[in-house]
Amino acid sequence: MTAIMENTNWDPALSKLLNSLEENKTDLPTCTDEEFGFLSDLLRSKELNALVNVHNKIISNAKDDKFFPVLSNSMDIDVEVLDLLAVRTHISEDCKELFHLLQRPHIQGLLCAHDAVAQKDYYPRLPEIPLEVDEDEETIKIVQLVKSNEPLCGAGVEPIVGATIKTCEETGKIVIARIMLGGAADRSGLIHVGDEVCEVNGISVEGKTPNCVLKILQNSEGTITFKIVPADSKSGIRESKVRVRAHFSYTAADDRYIPCKEAGLDFVKGDVLHIVSQDDAYWWQARREGDRNMRAGLIPSRALQERIIILERQQKEKNGETDNISLCSVPVPLPALCPRPQTSLHASPTKCNLQGLKTKKIMYDAAENDDFDREEIPTYEEVAKLYPRPGFYRPIVLVGPPGVGRNELKRRLVATDPEKYRTPIPYTSRPPRPGEIDGKEYFFVSREKMEEDIALLKLIEYGEYKGNLYGTSGESVKSLVNAGYVCLLSPHYQALKMLRTPQLKPFVIYVKPPRFDILKETRNEARARSTFDETNSRGFTDEEFHEMIHSADRIEFLYSHLFDETIVNADLSMAFEQLVGAISRVETEPLWVPASWVQ
Repeated sequence: MTAIMENTNWDPALSKLLNSLEENKTDLPTCTDEEFGFLSDLLRSKELNALVNVHNKIISNAKDDKFFPVLSNSMDIDVEVLDLLAVRTHISEDCKELFHLLQRPHIQGLLCAHDAVAQKDYYPRLPEIPLEVDEDEETIKIVQLVKSNEPLCGAGVEPIVGATIKTCEETGKIVIARIMLGGAADRSGLIHVGDEVCEVNGISVEGKTPNCVLKILQNSEGTITFKIVPADSKSGIRESKVRVRAHFSYTAADDRYIPCKEAGLDFVKGDVLHIVSQDDAYWWQARREGDRNMRAGLIPSRALQERIIILERQQKEKNGETDNISLCSVPVPLPALCPRPQTSLHASPTKCNLQGLKTKKIMYDAAENDDFDREEIPTYEEVAKLYPRPGFYRPIVLVGPPGVGRNELKRRLVATDPEKYRTPIPYTSRPPRPGEIDGKEYFFVSREKMEEDIALLKLIEYGEYKGNLYGTSGESVKSLVNAGYVCLLSPHYQALKMLRTPQLKPFVIYVKPPRFDILKETRNEARARSTFDETNSRGFTDEEFHEMIHSADRIEFLYSHLFDETIVNADLSMAFEQLVGAISRVETEPLWVPASWVQ
């Protein structure tokens, strides 16, 4: 004990606990010597004493008005700095060293710990209020919060303190339905889901509806005092680290299902959202990535949004409204809007089976097949940042309707640097022609071999032309990537599901035609030759232009959630500049990709 007391760095409370432990050792018959030694060593450890000292300093400094964090989002800033440094690592060794330093687990752990302390809301300072006990010996808690521009709503009226309330179906009491992460109620740590609200500013809420409670709050100024019966369970909400890309746009004000419009979070298709809580099966809490607003907002859960979409489509069908782009509606009966709880965000990609598809007039394109193109209902996709890696180039995949100009863009790109950009050599079952070399123009194999590879899903796409099979092997794409080339592909869009894998990590660019009048004008001025007629060299007809636009709409409807970039090919030179710019970003900037690609 003398050694402990002589060291001034030891925490007095831990020293007292250790003394008490040793004094009462004989009164602990179930405690073995090994267990006692472990606990004794733990209480003597420098690490535990240091942690307790840090805790005590934070608590003591919190009482000083001069103590406040300069930042509460240092981890977000670290990510922003990494994004800026990523494009400069090849320019400056200092940038490169700092780029790697800021990614080290110890540095990021320190920043996370800082944010956890900084976001602990020590303000406003409120007087200590003891627990009260009513006549029925029921514990009552008095909570004071300062009114701010944050929602507390039932039907959704007035922004107050960052929570939602509802009437309990079993008791008829007003209870806390949801705590918005980052809001005043959450930061206070004094209000929990399930707490029963008895009074607001001295006014009893017994027998009142949530809207009546909100009117009381609307008329309140400054500090709001709640009298609450605590719920049995007071487990806090742990903020998740999940990020998702939204595949639809959302406006809370237009959502008839949301329990509180003021608590909703608006976003547009393509936004990356930080899902901070999935505790509610119907309504997740989220922030837009990079948004400095600490309070989260409500968004529909994946399961709920899928059912809403299905319900709306079934209603359209019932009313006789048809969509000539959609191939099918999902036959799921919906007597009521009752989403199932769902915790997994990442949907396993559908296996792509092109077996039996044949080309019409374009050699490598599989024919459109309604049995294959089963419409998905994209809502959210879990994503993570993928940082560029020296020596590894993501394949560039150009998809779009026939005739839109993908192959010309690919040809121009290869011409800029043939040693960097390569296209995989296709396979064919036809015999070589005079002058053709195996492995140069084609890999020549037997029809039996190609049919076997098709059955084993080794070809990312294939087709039949004049009795011969043609196809592209997934292995040939991998070999180009592993050799350090930028692999360029312009496959049929149905091949996306086989290409978009964690092994290949492709960057998918959708090449889209402009509207009809611009499409016709630009193609006629350029004297573009029709790709729909392989026998006669002629321009496009109006019918072919319309077919190109319709095909583009169909591709976008079915597969837009798989696109990383969209380029409208109205002017070939401008489209090529956009393509070069997109590839440059892929090679130099961290980009959001499916989370499974970086795990």
